[in-house]
Amino acid sequence: MYSRRNLLKTASAGFGYLAFAGMANRANAEGAGDLNPLSPKSPHFAPRAKRVIFLCMQGGPSHVDTFDYKPQLAKDHGKRGKYGGSLLKSPWQFRQRGDSGLWISDVFPEVAKQADDLCLIRSMQCDQPVHPGAMTQMHTGTAQFIRPSLGAWTLYGLGTQNDSLPGFVSLSPPSGTSRNYGSSFLPAIYGGTKVGRTGRSIPRFSRGGSGESVPDIKNPNLSDKQQRRQLDYIQSLNRGKLQREQYHPGVEGVIESYELAFRMQDAMPELMDTSGESEKTLAMYGVNETATSNFGKQCLLARRFVEAGVRFVEVTHGNWDQHVNLTTDHKARAEACDLPIAGLLRDLKQRDLLKDTLVIWGGEFGRTPAAQGGDGRNHNNKGYTTWMAGGGVKGGFSYGATDEHGYEAIENKCHIHDWHATILHLMGLDHEQLTYRYAGRDFRLTDVHGTIATDILA
Repeated sequence: MYSRRNLLKTASAGFGYLAFAGMANRANAEGAGDLNPLSPKSPHFAPRAKRVIFLCMQGGPSHVDTFDYKPQLAKDHGKRGKYGGSLLKSPWQFRQRGDSGLWISDVFPEVAKQADDLCLIRSMQCDQPVHPGAMTQMHTGTAQFIRPSLGAWTLYGLGTQNDSLPGFVSLSPPSGTSRNYGSSFLPAIYGGTKVGRTGRSIPRFSRGGSGESVPDIKNPNLSDKQQRRQLDYIQSLNRGKLQREQYHPGVEGVIESYELAFRMQDAMPELMDTSGESEKTLAMYGVNETATSNFGKQCLLARRFVEAGVRFVEVTHGNWDQHVNLTTDHKARAEACDLPIAGLLRDLKQRDLLKDTLVIWGGEFGRTPAAQGGDGRNHNNKGYTTWMAGGGVKGGFSYGATDEHGYEAIENKCHIHDWHATILHLMGLDHEQLTYRYAGRDFRLTDVHGTIATDILA
């Protein structure tokens, strides 16, 4: 039987955790007039972007081999580097692309065709030179503490536009990284919904066929009407407890999460059913090609999610940590996501969605100009590249710079706090006003830091 326990599992899949921290300031215990914490909220000012797709490149792509052209590095190939080792020129040619003339490597030939929509931030910095700390800081603003993720803050500030879907979705996140899409001390309903399993291909889902969206989303034993009766009984018990105690954030969270979990049973399978997509669209994302199939499916689902009203979608692509075999493995990593990313940008643009969808690409840090093991590069958190597209940023634009070899940012430095402040600003949120009271103080994503990179705003 599809019991209360299984319904909880479905609900927990929608919010990342079993421990449902509560939604304070709810209305009466009977539910009439209750405020949905995911309802759309007014931003602090007119937003440039309404939604976010974050393409997270786990492992640290090499900026000097992708989007940060360093002719001096090629000239000094083999010479001693600033911190030891021999300088290593990029194995790939850089060329000027599009009308804007942005320098982009041949390792991303399809993305390069979208150069006039890209805003390259070539002066990124973070505080952590190791993967776990840098990934956590990229997602939460800190590496020392468990804090709400960027997606959770965005959902908390703006709500979502579809009350039958989670407002924040994380597609195939790496194992052990739940804090990167978690809500921490924010109400758990703002945490990310994990869709897909690490290391497994997301199947093409079709109604009546096989395919996985969210664990326990299907109920083979009870009809919708029977489930509704069962849920109404459970909720009556929850509301009775809430009425007696007046204030119980945990129970409030369970009530809301159960309702969303029930609605998701219809909405999620329908949304993940890609059988109606045209062959042209599938080809655009590389869904039917071996090398690009998995990431292509994820990018296609990201478009479908934001089109349906999901506020924040993160898509993870891993294994960019090339300390050795850079030439072979970086090429393979790029090949797997190049066409899907370009297809996503094209598809959003042709649907008139790119103008108010902020697409972000980047890893937790970059890599060193000096060689490691002859054909590899070490971690570099002092200077690296991310890019944005759509959502109110300048297209065909380059912001900031690293030194002549690419060791560290020297112009318009963009710390991860500045990056977060800029993303929130594009969404119409003031990073200094977006706060949550916890443990006696007001917390925010950027802590006490953050300067908006106004030069990139269109």
